[in-house]
Amino acid sequence: MSTEPGMRPMPRLPAWLGDTVWMSAVLLTIFVPFSVAEYRPETPFQVALIVAAAVVLPFRRRWPLAVLAVELVLYGLGAWSGMMSPGIVIAIPVAVFSVALTSSRIRSAIIAGVAVVAVVLLSLLTSVPNVFAPQVVQFALTVGFGFAFGDGVRSRRAYIAAIVERADRAERTRDEEAQRRVAEERLRIARDLHDAVAHQITVISLNAGVASSALETRPEKAREALGAIRTAARTVLGEIGDLLEYLRSDGDGVPDSTPQLGLAQLAALVERFEEAGLHVTTRVEGDLDEVTGAADRVAYQVVQEALTNAHKHGVDGAAHVHLAADGAHLRIDVTNPVAWVGGERDGVPSTGHGLIGMRERVASVRGTVSAGESPLGYRVAVELPLGEEHA
Repeated sequence: MSTEPGMRPMPRLPAWLGDTVWMSAVLLTIFVPFSVAEYRPETPFQVALIVAAAVVLPFRRRWPLAVLAVELVLYGLGAWSGMMSPGIVIAIPVAVFSVALTSSRIRSAIIAGVAVVAVVLLSLLTSVPNVFAPQVVQFALTVGFGFAFGDGVRSRRAYIAAIVERADRAERTRDEEAQRRVAEERLRIARDLHDAVAHQITVISLNAGVASSALETRPEKAREALGAIRTAARTVLGEIGDLLEYLRSDGDGVPDSTPQLGLAQLAALVERFEEAGLHVTTRVEGDLDEVTGAADRVAYQVVQEALTNAHKHGVDGAAHVHLAADGAHLRIDVTNPVAWVGGERDGVPSTGHGLIGMRERVASVRGTVSAGESPLGYRVAVELPLGEEHA
């Protein structure tokens, strides 16, 4: 059981041991030579009352209120016979303790108060001339102590149970958080793998088609295409190797050998697409140096994915990239022409893993993305917030 520092669970005696102790205490009063005559049982009837008080005591765990009522009746019969037995008085606070342990504080306080009043009133039936005699006050205080002790134990058990429940809930929350982090890490790895493979595989596929068609008529063109395939294959193998190196590393971050691509590498990215046969027109407004951190990486990945789709699905081998930074936002527009086939657009990318990954990356920096047809063909429009509050 988990508890706060310094908070130890109260040890509990076995039920049979506790019952034995209290029954023995009640029965022992039969043989104690009390100096007060009213304390000593003088008749078999009075002895039977004390024995009955001890016998019913173990049943308080199941029926605490009923046992308390029986003990009060036995005390009343003893007082009517002229005996104020300390044994029965011992049994009454024990029963009150069980009531307080199993009931709410208000309910058990009312029951304990009724028991105190009953003990005081029933004591009037004895030969004691003054109801405020010391022994009557002592009996009443003993009953009140039984309530206070039972309520304290109940409160402590409830407090410890609440601590244990909070600890269990915290543990479940940690497990759920760990599962969530695992799911997010798998998703991130899937996106990184897509970014590493999709573009280069597209380049390989397109150049393979070029090499196949030009092998007989234009062998030099085929050789160029095969060279591009070789370069793309080498690049994608290197990127997959970097990803595997990260997965095998012990740290939580990206290995130092893995570069963080951003808009500083935009020119190199456009050059690779140019070499793959896609003519890219780039227009930049504002200072891209204002784009830093996660927004910088997401912007690069958006442009890479949009140009990959343009190269794969567009026509005329052309695309236009427009970036505008105004200090508060970075706006990215990538457009490419598409063909009309049978009165419908052809070459429009479906909502596949690339677009899904793009939306997730943009959402991670609280940006917005829209992708769809436009008068210029197919358009990807992204807006990323800039500034320290979005870092």
